[in-house]
Amino acid sequence: MLRSSNGLGAGVAAGLGAIVLFARAAFAADGRPVDWQLGFQPAATPIAQQMHDFHTLVLVIITVITLFIMALLLWVMVRYNAKANPEPSRTSHNTTIEVAWTIIPVLILLVIAIPSFRLLYAQYDVPKADLTVKATAHQWYWSYAYPDQGNFSFDSLLVEKEDLKPDQPYLLAVDNEVVVPVNKVVHVLVTSDDVIHNWAVPAFGMKTDAVRGRNSLAWFQATRPGVYYGQCSELCGSRHAYMPIAVRVVSEEEFADWVVKAQGAYASTMPGPAAPAKNVNADQSADTQDLASAEIH
Repeated sequence: MLRSSNGLGAGVAAGLGAIVLFARAAFAADGRPVDWQLGFQPAATPIAQQMHDFHTLVLVIITVITLFIMALLLWVMVRYNAKANPEPSRTSHNTTIEVAWTIIPVLILLVIAIPSFRLLYAQYDVPKADLTVKATAHQWYWSYAYPDQGNFSFDSLLVEKEDLKPDQPYLLAVDNEVVVPVNKVVHVLVTSDDVIHNWAVPAFGMKTDAVRGRNSLAWFQATRPGVYYGQCSELCGSRHAYMPIAVRVVSEEEFADWVVKAQGAYASTMPGPAAPAKNVNADQSADTQDLASAEIH
């Protein structure tokens, strides 16, 4: 009897442990997807947070409407079936009901439209840049340039499975990450060197097409340090799944140190003499101002 109780207790403990593990996995990790994930990755920018709030609002509205319609159908089936109501009503119009089913959907659409327009405006109301990064897509990797931090550039390629470090996720980790300072407005000029690609980082609420011959302007303002992953989200060829995006958000001091090291490491990629690194709060150079006039897409 004692052994049976111990076995039952062990089984319950194992079951509770499995539930806890599933519950942990159900919530997305910062900056990356996880197995058995439920919901979005935690928002790392104000725009992404607005997207999540709008999604929650619409989900609540849809759930309430669905439950109401289900309850209404059940009530009609029980109350007005042939057995319960052998003499059906001959009423063909009901003014109150007709007015209600016209006005209520209009009010619901207004409740959805107001935050929708507010979110759309926030996405395209681009603030002045503290930093500009140019992302150029190739088959199948990304190149990045920092025109107002010395105009250096580098390629960013997938880390192959056999070369992964313990903390690097497969198909998301890259050899050279984009590095930006926390709480600063970053303009990303997205273009392509060949076919159409797409620069997407879910935690930032960003998804912008990369089209050859055009600079599409996207922006973000990351509010938490960390590494945030994305991928090309446009079918671009046989290795479409192998051109990830990794953005490391650091403090201003760490970013300044990284810029100095990057200028030395990527000096051979610079078209001319390296300009001194500028504070991310300083005004952009004339070249950056020209780049910042790119199309918002």
